[in-house]
Amino acid sequence: MVLSRVLKQCKRFLQRTDGASGIEYAVVAAMVAVAIITVSDSVGNAVTGVLSGVVTALTS
Repeated sequence: MVLSRVLKQCKRFLQRTDGASGIEYAVVAAMVAVAIITVSDSVGNAVTGVLSGVVTALTS
């Protein structure tokens, strides 16, 4: 009985769309920013390693 009421309320909550678009855009923008920062850090480290290898190969 209680579980069915909770499920109905959850379903109703998930179906509501009013006022959520601004928050959704902000959350998506934040996630994209975090992804870009994470990827750029990893790519930067990889490029540094490759360039260090090139310098080592050229000086040997």
